[in-house]
Order: sequence, then C-alpha cells, then structure tokens
Amino acid sequence: MKDLYAARMSKIPRSFVREILKVTDNPEIISFAGGLPNPDSFPKNEIWESTDDVLKNSASEALQYSTTEGYEPLRKVIADRYAKEGLKINSDNILITNGSQQGLDLIGKIFLNRGDVVMVERPTYLAAIQSFGLYEPNFLSVPLVDDGLDIDVFNKSLKIHNPKIFYSIPNFQNPTGITYSLEKRKLIGEILKQEDIVFVEDNPYGEIRFMGENLPPIKCFLDDSVLLGSFSKIVSPGIRLGWIVADDETMHHLITAKQASDLHTNILTQMIVHRYLTGYDVENHLEMIRNMYKMQRNCMIEMIKKYFPDNVKYTEPEGGMFLWVTLPEGISSFELFEKALDENVAFVPGEAFYSDNPELNTLRLNFSNSNMEKIEEGIKRIGIAIKNLESK
Repeated sequence: MKDLYAARMSKIPRSFVREILKVTDNPEIISFAGGLPNPDSFPKNEIWESTDDVLKNSASEALQYSTTEGYEPLRKVIADRYAKEGLKINSDNILITNGSQQGLDLIGKIFLNRGDVVMVERPTYLAAIQSFGLYEPNFLSVPLVDDGLDIDVFNKSLKIHNPKIFYSIPNFQNPTGITYSLEKRKLIGEILKQEDIVFVEDNPYGEIRFMGENLPPIKCFLDDSVLLGSFSKIVSPGIRLGWIVADDETMHHLITAKQASDLHTNILTQMIVHRYLTGYDVENHLEMIRNMYKMQRNCMIEMIKKYFPDNVKYTEPEGGMFLWVTLPEGISSFELFEKALDENVAFVPGEAFYSDNPELNTLRLNFSNSNMEKIEEGIKRIGIAIKNLESK
C-alpha cells in the first residue's frame, strides 16, 4: 500500500494541536493547548429543548436528505445578523458547511492549482495551512504588527508574487489574539480592490469581543470577497456548523464542490440551531461568554506578569480565546513544551503556526477552557520551566 498513496499526502503534516489533545485527555494535565470553548458556556438546556421541539414538530424534514445550500431559515438568520454589522447579505449567498473548516477545504478545491501562491499572516491558523496545503500551493507569509498586517510588506508581496488567495483572521487572530485596526481594515480593502485576488476573511471569534469597540468586517470595504463564519465558538463546536458568504459565481462552484464532498450539512443540526437562535435570548448568552472569557483572559495576563520573567513578551487580546507569547531569544518553545508536559501542563509551540521559517521561541496559550485556579497553577509551572531553561 505504501506506494499507492497520493504524493501530496507526504507533504501534509497532521494537526499538531489534534495530536496534543490526545495527550491532554489525562485529567491531571492543565491544558492551554486546544482552541476549546469553555463547556460551561454551552447552552445545554436550550439545545435539549430545541432538539425536542424539532423532533416533535418537524421530524420528517429533519431526518430526510436536504439541499446542499443549507436550511434556508438558518441562512436567513445569519443574513439578518450580518445586517446588524452593516453588511447586506442575501441568504442565497450563504452556504452552510460542516464547520468553517470545511469552508477552507472547499475554497481550496475551487480556486487552487498546484503551485498557486496563498498569502497568509505570519503566524497563521495552522489548520488553514493544512487545508490549503492539500492542494499543493506555495505559501507566502506576511508579518503581523500590533494593529494587523505589515502594510509595506503586504504591498510588496502582492506586486512581486501575485498571490491567488489571501487568507486573514482580522478579529482576535488565531494564534496571536491581535485585532486589525479600523484604519488598516479600510486600507486593506482599498488595496485589494486593485488586485486580482481572492480575499478570504475568517471570523470565528468576532462575536466574543469583551473589550474595546466592535469593528466592521473588511468585507464592508471590499464587496468582492469570501467571508467565513462559525457557530463553534458561540453555540458549540460539537455541532460542527459553519458557513461561507460568497458572490453568485463563487457560490455556484462551492455548491458543486460540496455536492461532491458530502451532499449537504447535517440538516437535523441546522434545524436545532435555527430553533435555538430564534427561540432564546442569544445576545444574553453571548454576553455571558464575553464576561467569562474576559475574567479568564485577565487572570492569565495577571499570572504571566506574576510568574513569567520580565523579558517574556505577550499579546493582550480584546476578545477571542488566545494570547501569544514570545520567549527570550535562544529559548525553544518546543523544549519548554516538553519541560512543561513533565509538570502536567500543555500549550502549543509556535512553530506549528508558520508556513515557513518558524520562530522557535513563540507559543500559543488558550485561556477560555480553564478555570482561575488552573490558570494560575499552569502559568506558575510554565514560568518556573522558563526560568530553569534561562539558567541552563
């Protein structure tokens, strides 16, 4: 069998986070590794009641095959939610997917040929590297600064490399937690209007801003783009529901690609989530999540200040689920990971988030899935491990 696999499979690494999560199944381990929402935030009773209502009143529809595009009432709810952000989206331009992760795969399928250039942030979401990587593109990374992309490098890269896709996470970026400023969003929109490029804006965290002002999607300044969304962070990741917003022509190809992949997304789950979104106070639920994550974020930053050496740098996100740590030069985050794991603490070394030339002294910490006691104890153990490596 070893000679029969497609050549591209030898070039795609398995997800480092998924592999780490196998280790963190051990209940003794304090994990800052996975991008996991806090299970205390899941609307368990509401989902139970919504499921019961759907099966009592619409079982025949919910248990039958459905359309590839997705449950139209759910798409209408998504469009209405965008309208509140100033985006006029027709429900026909929304495709429901199996998580926004499937959206990345479908985008790769319809746009990428081998050798095409995909521009990503540096660092970027590791599953985007994995998803696009299956189509054998060449990756090009543009560094991030405090308020988003380094615009000078961005402009030069566009002119020199002519990328086909630019993939970006402007809100509470994974892995760094940074957010693009309003000025930078407008500027990127203006720049991309002059380019023949597919802009893919991923926004899984936008609704969990717990500090500062809400900012409009870059799509508000660039109509011709692709926008990804997800219910994983605001309802539950286990339901595996996301969506793609795209123009008519792109949507035609996305639907064809999805039909070839899985016919349609789980219609029972779509109807349950629609029932939940229309039958309960979702805004109150989101406010609960924001308050919870703000406290956990603040706790983690205070513990970093208390237990990490002063020469360790870190981001201070205004929302989302992650912060990004830069260790002193010469300290390997992978070596730190091994030391921390010996002390029953896990995180993700930063090298997993680079498409090329990784910075080996970086790491990502998730604050959303740990209580205050675990955050303090886990950060304390990592701090001791950093100091031990510094003294070697």
